[in-house]
Amino acid sequence: MEETISLKEIFEVIKKRFLLILFLVIGAGIISAVVSFFVLTPTYQSSTQFIVSQDNNNNETSNIELNDIRSNVEIINTYNEIIISNRILSQVVEEMNLTISPGALAEKLSVSSAENSQVVTLTVTDESQTVAADIANTTLEVFREELPELMNVNNVNVLSEAVVSENPTPVSPKPLLNIAIALVLGGMIGVGLAFLFEYLDNTIKTEQDVENKLGLPILGAVSHMNEEDLLMGNSRRASNNQKGGQEYVQAKKTV
Repeated sequence: MEETISLKEIFEVIKKRFLLILFLVIGAGIISAVVSFFVLTPTYQSSTQFIVSQDNNNNETSNIELNDIRSNVEIINTYNEIIISNRILSQVVEEMNLTISPGALAEKLSVSSAENSQVVTLTVTDESQTVAADIANTTLEVFREELPELMNVNNVNVLSEAVVSENPTPVSPKPLLNIAIALVLGGMIGVGLAFLFEYLDNTIKTEQDVENKLGLPILGAVSHMNEEDLLMGNSRRASNNQKGGQEYVQAKKTV
C-alpha cells in the first residue's frame, strides 16, 4: 500500500523543523559571504581584439580568393590554437619575466570569435587588471611577430588593445550571486533534512500517531500534567475545601 502525504502534512513538517531550516539558510549565507569577501581573491579580465584578413601579397601565384568565408573561418580556428601554443606563450613568459609556466599562462587565456566573423577576441584573466592587460597585449604582439614564420602570412591587424580601466570591476567572485545561491542551497538542504528526520522518527507522540502507525483505536487518553498544573489543582482543592468549611460553619450557626 502506497503512502501519500498531503500539503498540510508538508507544512506541518516544515513548521516543526523551521528552526533547523532557518539555521541552515542563515549559516549558508554567512559562510558564503565570508568566503566571497574575505577568502576568495578577486580576479579581473582584460581583452584585446585583432582582425584576420586575407594576405593580399602575391595573390597572382596563390589561389587564396577561392571561397573566402570558408577560408577565413579555417584560418581563424588555426590562429586560435597557435596563439595559446607553448611556442607563443613561452616567449611571453620570458619577455614579461613571469613566474608561471606557459601551461599555467594558457589557463588564464581564452580566445573567441563570432560565427563568420574575422574579429578574434583574446581575453586574459588575472588577479591584477594591469597584468592581465599587459599579458594580452604582449601575447598578441608575439603572435604577430611569429605568424609570418609559422604560416608564411602576415594578415593579422590589431583592432583594439587591452586597456586598464580607472575603476575595474572584478569578474569573480560575485558576492551577491554567491550568497543568493547559498541561501537557496541552505533552504533545500534544510527542507531535505527536515523530511529525513521526520521519516526516521518512529516515536509515538500523539493519539493520532497510535492510529496511523499501529492501526489501533483510541480507547482513552491520559493527560500530561506538569508542575504548574499540579499547583493549580492543589490551589483549587484548597479553595474548595475552604469554601466548604465556611459553608459548614455558616450552616451550624443557622441551626
